[in-house]
Amino acid sequence: KTTNPSGTGQKRVPDIVTLTINPAIDIFVNVEHVEPTRKLRCSPPKRDPGGGGINVARAAHRLGGDVAAIYPTGGALGKLLHRLVEREGIDSVVTPSHVETRENFTAYEEESGLQYRFVLPGSTLHRAEWEACLDKLATLPAKPKFVVASGSIPPGVPDDFYAMVARHAKKLGARMVLDTSGAALGAALEEGVALIKPNQNELAEFLGKPLNRDAERIAACRKLIADGRTQAVALTLGEEGALLVTAGEALRAAPLQIEVASAVGAGDSFLGGLMAALAAGQSTKEAFRMAVAAGSAAVMSPGTELCREDDVRRLLAKVKISEAAEATR
Repeated sequence: KTTNPSGTGQKRVPDIVTLTINPAIDIFVNVEHVEPTRKLRCSPPKRDPGGGGINVARAAHRLGGDVAAIYPTGGALGKLLHRLVEREGIDSVVTPSHVETRENFTAYEEESGLQYRFVLPGSTLHRAEWEACLDKLATLPAKPKFVVASGSIPPGVPDDFYAMVARHAKKLGARMVLDTSGAALGAALEEGVALIKPNQNELAEFLGKPLNRDAERIAACRKLIADGRTQAVALTLGEEGALLVTAGEALRAAPLQIEVASAVGAGDSFLGGLMAALAAGQSTKEAFRMAVAAGSAAVMSPGTELCREDDVRRLLAKVKISEAAEATR
């Protein structure tokens, strides 16, 4: 286990450093039936640390990744978040916020098997508060292999925040990996990154066109690569599987036949698995295999739970990776 990167005397940093500018406590409950007005009696709540980068760090750590997480915290919920992250054995580099850390709420309706997800925007951060996260990244005592920025941008943080993160990553000599959407994604792509991990809806919305076939998806990814905006695209397709596209290859992962318990955390687990494998020196194909197994394992886990290592290892051999046929047409 590494020592805390924010401490003194640190000679090295983990292979993977995640940055989460909009962290959260994720609350999950079961309820028999959802309907308006009446009081809904819920199960005791389960609380997990959340926010894109924190979840990526948790998944990567479970799969052997050497990781630390940078994120702001505020109030009693911020202290709880810090405790929950550290309880999982992940080093935290926290910065103070004047606002309470946000919560997200997910309710599982037992009668229908449906999930209802309520995602809060997060409170407004002051400039000094979001700049403090950048400063923590810029002053790391040694370079990580990867900087992973993931999740939404809270109020008060500019759309080009992740572009700033990308510039700092370049100065560190680290590879920048990004999982976000909308204007924040566009600004970071203008700066240029090593890899992005959108889902199909996010990429289609960003490009303003449908991406219903692999040929269209691969062409869209290749255009981003040819324009120098990213070196690779890991595109998750839900129950259709996933694609990993670089300038030289397009890999296709077939979907696994598994029982779906919850879709929460699948994308973060996918990216955590990808990063753990790449940081360990595995090939692109084997890292993609790990990512698909991790994302699928998360779908098997109830509530807001991420992938479990045993499930990932069991699914690995079942993941089928092939060259995407559409890439050569």
